[in-house]
Amino acid sequence: MRDDDRHDRADGRQGLHAGPRSRDDEGHHHADPNRDGARPTNDDGRRETPVERADRNWNEILQELRVTQTGIQILTGFLLTVPFQARFDELNADQRLLYLVVVALAVTTTALLVAPVSLHRMLFRRRVKRRLVEGADRIMRVGIVFLGLTVTGVVLLVFDVVADRTVATVAAGTFLVLVAAAWFVLPRVVAARAGRDHPGRHTPG
Repeated sequence: MRDDDRHDRADGRQGLHAGPRSRDDEGHHHADPNRDGARPTNDDGRRETPVERADRNWNEILQELRVTQTGIQILTGFLLTVPFQARFDELNADQRLLYLVVVALAVTTTALLVAPVSLHRMLFRRRVKRRLVEGADRIMRVGIVFLGLTVTGVVLLVFDVVADRTVATVAAGTFLVLVAAAWFVLPRVVAARAGRDHPGRHTPG
């Protein structure tokens, strides 16, 4: 029997024992999802390999990015057209300074929320999906903080122009408290309650 035939048969036997395998967009091989026995069970009850978990986490990040990017892009586009409006000349010096601060916050937020996409492109097929997910998570957390500050600044500017500085300060402060409670405090409360309900589950994701 030729050596090539022996190698082919050996590879076939290894394939039968190893089971079908697939490749993700990072070039990683992992077990066929239909073969539950080859997939470990995570703390949250999902049967998935570490690579599959990283892929799922990245897809979740993409969904979040679509929501936040749409909002900040609309808001930034609106802000960039304000100087070309007829009433822009009616703004006083303080209002113009506030406008420039809000624009700077909006542009920074846009850069932060687009950064995970650029990070993925630069690290594509480098086999670092887990680190990509971790890096994108940190960037998005900072981006969400800047998004809250941007919207608060817009509220302050609009109320200052339409009403007065006192009303604007109250409205912006109220909105900032609402954002802090809904975006940052509430998730921590939910996580704390989940930790008490399931004390054995400490791994996020």
